[in-house]
Amino acid sequence: MITFSYQAPPACQQLMDDVESTIRHAIVEEEGVPIETVTNFEEVCEEIKGKLESLRDTPNRLENPMIYHLDVGAMYPNIILTNRLQPSAMVDETTCARCDFNKPGAKCQRDMKWMWRGEYSPASRNEYQTIKQQLEVEKIPGLEPGDPPRSFHSLMNSERAQMEKKRLAEYCHKAYKKTKITKVEERETTICQRENSFYVDTVRAFRDRRYEFKGQLKIWKKKLSAAMDKGDAQEIKSCKSKEVLYDSLQLAHKCILNSFYGYVMRKGARWYSMEMAGIVCCTGASIIKRAREIVEQIGRPLELDTDGIWCILPASFPENFQVTTTHPKKSKVTISYPGAMLNIMVKNYFTNDQYQELVDREDIRYTIRSENSIFFEVDGPYKAMILPAAKEEGKKLKKRYAVFNEDGSLAELKGFEVKRRGELQLIKNFQSSVFESFLLGTNLQEVYNAVGKVANYWLDVLYTQAANMPDTELCNLICENRSMSRKLEEYGSQKSTSISTAKRLAEFLGDQMVKDKGLSCKFIIAKKPEGSPVTERAIPLAIFQTEDGVKRHYLRRWLKSPGLTNFDIRNILDWEYYIERLNSAIQKIITIPAAIQE
Repeated sequence: MITFSYQAPPACQQLMDDVESTIRHAIVEEEGVPIETVTNFEEVCEEIKGKLESLRDTPNRLENPMIYHLDVGAMYPNIILTNRLQPSAMVDETTCARCDFNKPGAKCQRDMKWMWRGEYSPASRNEYQTIKQQLEVEKIPGLEPGDPPRSFHSLMNSERAQMEKKRLAEYCHKAYKKTKITKVEERETTICQRENSFYVDTVRAFRDRRYEFKGQLKIWKKKLSAAMDKGDAQEIKSCKSKEVLYDSLQLAHKCILNSFYGYVMRKGARWYSMEMAGIVCCTGASIIKRAREIVEQIGRPLELDTDGIWCILPASFPENFQVTTTHPKKSKVTISYPGAMLNIMVKNYFTNDQYQELVDREDIRYTIRSENSIFFEVDGPYKAMILPAAKEEGKKLKKRYAVFNEDGSLAELKGFEVKRRGELQLIKNFQSSVFESFLLGTNLQEVYNAVGKVANYWLDVLYTQAANMPDTELCNLICENRSMSRKLEEYGSQKSTSISTAKRLAEFLGDQMVKDKGLSCKFIIAKKPEGSPVTERAIPLAIFQTEDGVKRHYLRRWLKSPGLTNFDIRNILDWEYYIERLNSAIQKIITIPAAIQE
């Protein structure tokens, strides 16, 4: 375990003052256990205060870090449910003025803020009119060669709009050095708390059903563990099938549940509402921002997600505590203090005190209550987290990390090439081996010595031009695979390695090979023609598997080297290109982080 320097701030005193309310909220609201049934409430609070007091009184310390992931369970759906958000509930003064419930003290209007972002042209209206007038006197070439010129007014509306947009962009780029201006402003929208709750009820039904499946998943995981301890093969098989079933069901419901947010911001949706989507997004960002502010005072944030925060806390910070109760179903409850600490913040700042629920349909009578179903969940502690650095100063690589469990198994991997299809296999192999090496060693020096050996091994493979490696293995190592999402002809004059590969495949295999979309392009990068861009040096891997005569003909043609006699792939490859690609990955994962941590 690698230690880090830690300085406890005055925030520890504030946390000590709030311990009772924090633990009470965790027991009553999160676990659903009446506070009067708890038998060791004071003892737990005193134990937490003791640890916080030690941190406060000894602020400067060198401790082992504890890596946690603090994330909000089903964040967007629970924001929707807490604030009774639904597209039809977005109202304005005109709507409320016509409403029968618009009376003093009704509390049915909940105002919430969101961020609006718009893009507009830097050109003025007069400049636009000038450009339009200029187009009106110009003659546009005919559709086919030999056709007479056309006037601007004779064009279809879509063609005119396209020409105006293109000409305006060219003018702005020349006159203002930019084609658009982005404006961000805070807006406020009123949400009706008495609107028919069809959308909210649907979201709640999916959320509760998913919670049922997650509960069943936990039960069958415990049964599987017990069956494995007994060694009962039949029971193990049955438990595994149930575990897979409930995991699949909860995952399917999770996908649908999360789509309720994305649906309302999709143009053309029946229940489209950009205001609702903005409120959900802005509220979620505000929750994570406040969570980060708290974590910054007691530890160090590592990575911010949409719905959570990766962080390190000192080992002496309060962690898990067991609460004993006289409750018939929950005699023992485990409270995670880092999660409880953030959940009391959510309660204080993001509870909806205006939530209204219809209780009498005949008299149309509503009850008003407080609602908050937004809770942080705690995952961890983990053994290690690897975060790459950006090559440019001041920039950060977002959503790219590898996390390992205490037993050395990979817990989560996000954003790296090793997860992507078609990426350079050399980079994938390097990343797979280097991540495991980060678990070796007891200090930074030993860790970076271990990962340095991995980097040197793969660099040696390239510098020796894979002398001890079979051709098939070399091809798999340096080959890239790209899929064409469209037909080749639809790319027009665009340039890319996959487009060049597709065109060259058509040359020696026929046009039939590239007539459909979805073509898989496997290629390597050649060193010739020298001075040409990479896009023009992509060679289809299939050429090395054809007859020698065909291979020689097309390689001489593509490499623009009529006198070429050595057709060994090692002689054709641009080794400097691959060394540069590998060096870039090494810098992001090893070199730059090592220099910063030194």
